[in-house]
Amino acid sequence: MTTARIDEQTESLVIAGTGPKPATATLEGARACVTAKVTGGGKTWKATFPLRASRWGGAELPLPTGDYVLHVDGADLDELAISPQVLTRLRVAQHGAHVDIAAPLDPFHQTPEGQRELEERYVAQPGGDENAIFFESFYGQSVGCNPRGIDREIARRAPGVTRYWSVVDLSVAVPEGAVAVVEGSPEWWRARAAARLLVVNDWLRRRFARKEGQRVLQTWHGTPLKRLALHRPGFAPRRMAAIVKESRRWDVLLAQNTYSERILKKAYAFFGKPVWTDGYPRNDMLVTSDGADMRAALGIGADEHVLLYAPTWRDDRSEIVDFIDLQRLAEQTDSVVLVRGHSRTLRPGRDQAGARVIDVTGYPETAQLLLAADALITDYSSVMFDYSVTGKPMYFMVPDLEHYRGELRGFYFELAERAPGPLVTTQDELVDALKDDTVPGRFAERYRAWQKQFNTRDDGRAAERVVSRMLDLGYITA
Repeated sequence: MTTARIDEQTESLVIAGTGPKPATATLEGARACVTAKVTGGGKTWKATFPLRASRWGGAELPLPTGDYVLHVDGADLDELAISPQVLTRLRVAQHGAHVDIAAPLDPFHQTPEGQRELEERYVAQPGGDENAIFFESFYGQSVGCNPRGIDREIARRAPGVTRYWSVVDLSVAVPEGAVAVVEGSPEWWRARAAARLLVVNDWLRRRFARKEGQRVLQTWHGTPLKRLALHRPGFAPRRMAAIVKESRRWDVLLAQNTYSERILKKAYAFFGKPVWTDGYPRNDMLVTSDGADMRAALGIGADEHVLLYAPTWRDDRSEIVDFIDLQRLAEQTDSVVLVRGHSRTLRPGRDQAGARVIDVTGYPETAQLLLAADALITDYSSVMFDYSVTGKPMYFMVPDLEHYRGELRGFYFELAERAPGPLVTTQDELVDALKDDTVPGRFAERYRAWQKQFNTRDDGRAAERVVSRMLDLGYITA
């Protein structure tokens, strides 16, 4: 008989059985995998799986929520005897090899009825009276982007301000001194109502009821090449109504440059309200830091060549595009290849693996990865407008250019005419371009024009400007 229980003291899942000791035992999910310590032998054995893990040299944190598969060499898990405490912390499928790690919410609050009760309480309660900011980045899946850049400056200049961070679960680490609130928990709903200021980089999810005196700063998450919102192909009345309803919730919109300011105002019908064209706080470190610490955290040597592959998502697929054989690219270029999927491919996808391939899709701060990389490979992602702050070379892997431009999204300008690097359609073309020492010189003029249009406000002081506005307008009090 094989049993499963939780060791609360060590925060571990313990699987015990009879017979020979298994050679290996793993708990494998899409974005995390832990190996059990296996003890015993002879008549009985025990496999202890930690329910916490460290990634990229960071602190140990609870495993991300999601589906995991138990692999215990030689053990029959179909008749797994599950203790009540396992059912409280984890949900185990009928065939015991599958484990669903749930967010740390009270079981009642995980039900539609429980959430409806909390939502109604949120709508009815007063709020907007706490000197606090409610931060959310990419729907709580990470703690990064422009909200994180603002958080750093708030911590430095207004340490008395409470900083709540919305997270999907406790595998998402929040900055030092900040308070993590798990989405859907009573604390999450209360903090969202109480904070005087909400700082988000995407749409506000769930029901939003503005409290008296409460403000919303929409930082957005990138200068757009691809068409957004009301500018997307096709006439969809429901989508249009949702876009207008959403943008009316925002009090202020942040733009990286005047180009973005014009587009975002029209794409979201954001008229009659202020746009702060102050540059992107997330890019401040591209001017003020280097990539040494990030390389060290990833175990990359100072002399190794690093390529960052960061494609955008596609409306017609849920996972990252598969246009590049990443391990082969590492071999062809004698490089370490970092792969970073879009935030929309974080949950549906799985970490890529291979020799000298490191999947950093779940890493919170893209700017640190940009600093660590010697060159960027992208397609239509807004990361191109951030990486150009560094002045380092860019390459555009675009085998689906005609389909993306003509059917999926469309562009605000012709990438082929203005891109500050070569456009390629096959891996062999990409490798040839990466090995061509003349590329930086041939694209130097385009690169300078690009920076002049898109990066003039990315001077390392964007967060300083944004926080000064917040303080001057009384959104928060230092």
